[in-house]
Formats: sequence, structure tokens, C-alpha cells
Amino acid sequence: MGKNIAVEYRVYDGADALAHAAAEYFLETAQKSVAAKSIARIAVSGGSTPKRTFGLLADPQREFLSAMPWQQLELFFVDERTVPPTDKDSNYRMTREAMLEKVPLNPQQVVRIEGELPPEEAAARYESAIRNQFKLEGAEVPRFDVLQLGMGDDGHTASIFPHTDAIHELGRIVYANHVPQKDTWRITLTWPVINEASEVFFLIGGKDKAEPLRRVLQGPYDPETLPSQLIQPKNGRLLFLLDKDAASLLPAPNAEGVGRLEIAR
Repeated sequence: MGKNIAVEYRVYDGADALAHAAAEYFLETAQKSVAAKSIARIAVSGGSTPKRTFGLLADPQREFLSAMPWQQLELFFVDERTVPPTDKDSNYRMTREAMLEKVPLNPQQVVRIEGELPPEEAAARYESAIRNQFKLEGAEVPRFDVLQLGMGDDGHTASIFPHTDAIHELGRIVYANHVPQKDTWRITLTWPVINEASEVFFLIGGKDKAEPLRRVLQGPYDPETLPSQLIQPKNGRLLFLLDKDAASLLPAPNAEGVGRLEIAR
């Protein structure tokens, strides 16, 4: 694409430290957005590390619960499985149980993906809901203030899996993606929309992520095989919050635990 992306990765010692760093980053970026424009629109992904982070944000014994500008947040989801909101695999259910039931967000501030509907309908309804919340007109695309991603050990992110149609979707905000390797459908934000966000960060832990992460950041550009390489924010900055296992094959960070790369795309 003829652009350089400044990658910063911050490395933490273990799952608890990683989750705490993510909670701090959510708080910092939400406060910054609210100070600038009185609202923070945040899109989150599922997974065990976000679950731990959401638990910290909702913990009355922690500083985050009282410091977060809850009344001025709008919460969205990066992707969802095609299951009801009560299903154990639902990203919404995980987020609700870990955080939403315990923080002062009202239902109008949370825009979920209706995974219980037929995939194309769920995608269309979620896109319509996003357009309404952002008051978009025509071909406008949303610009989330903070967008958190994970990465699978196959290099996928959001629900943009290797060799699936979502890799080639350029026009929609939300896409119903058939994932043959999992014999299922997923509903996902598209990668051009993800790249519009003001702040984009990956939250990744585990040794099984080390090799795919190295390939994503330092290997040949092959987004068909490694869809995470499609994440190239318009602002030219990309942040990774990592535990030591996930970061183990990247160049060693500095004494403060921060590493930097510049990647050409």
C-alpha cells in the first residue's frame, strides 16, 4: 500500500500485568476522547485476556470503576459468533458478565451484534445500528475512538480469518463472514473500518501467539494467510500490548519493556 506503520509493543510479565495494562489503556484513551469531544466510542473483542481486563474495569476495589467516564461511553463489538446472547460462546455474554452488569452503563450505550439472527440479517442490522449511533450519511464510515483487537494462532483478527471473503470486503462496515475451517459464520467489522479508528491496539498473550505474531510483523506481506497484516491504521500508529510469551520472538524491548518497529506496507 506504500505506507509505513509505526509499531510499538509493550511487554508485560504475565496475564495479570497484561490485563492491568490494558485496563489502564482503556481508561487513558477514553478519558482523552471524552475531554476532546465529550464522548468515547469503544469497540472491543472477546477472549480470555479482555475478560480479565473487563473484570478489572468493573472491580469496585480498583481505581478504574470510579475513574472511567461511564456516562459518556458507547460500547460496540468488533465481532461476534452466530449464537444467542445467552450462549457460552457469545462475546456479548462474556462482556456482560465480566463488566456490563457491574458498571453504570445503560442499555442504550451498548450496541451488540444480534448473533441469534441469520448471519446476513445480523450484519445488516449491526451496520444500521452503527450508522444510527454515529449519525452517518451516505458512504461515510464510522471512526471509533478506541478499538481493541486480539489475534488467533492462525493470524486472524476480528473474525477475518485466513482465506475467507472478509479479506476482500472493502465497501461495508459489517460483514457476515463464512469461515469454512470452523464450519460456521461470524459477524465482523471490516478491516477498512478498523483502520479508520483513532486508536487501534492488539491485546495478545500466550506462547502459541509468538510465531504468528513474528510473521505478522516481520514476515512477508501475505494477508490472505495472515489477515492481521491488514490492520494498518490511517493514523500510521499501531500498538501491541503483549505478555512475555507472545513477545518472545520479537526484538528484545528496552529496559522499560517497550519495543518499536517500522513496517512497510
